[in-house]
Amino acid sequence: MSKTHPLGFRIERDLKEALVKAAKDDHRSVSSMVEIIIARWLRDRGYLVEKEERAA
Repeated sequence: MSKTHPLGFRIERDLKEALVKAAKDDHRSVSSMVEIIIARWLRDRGYLVEKEERAA
């Protein structure tokens, strides 16, 4: 997947600290962790369809 669409936003300090810790614990960048969290939330609610499902 090409990472060509930047997104910037502000969050509360405690949320950022938790996010940084989660990313570090999972050996990921914060950006990668945010992408995983957003993708999971969107898939769980039907907004994002897996690539395999789109091809069917």
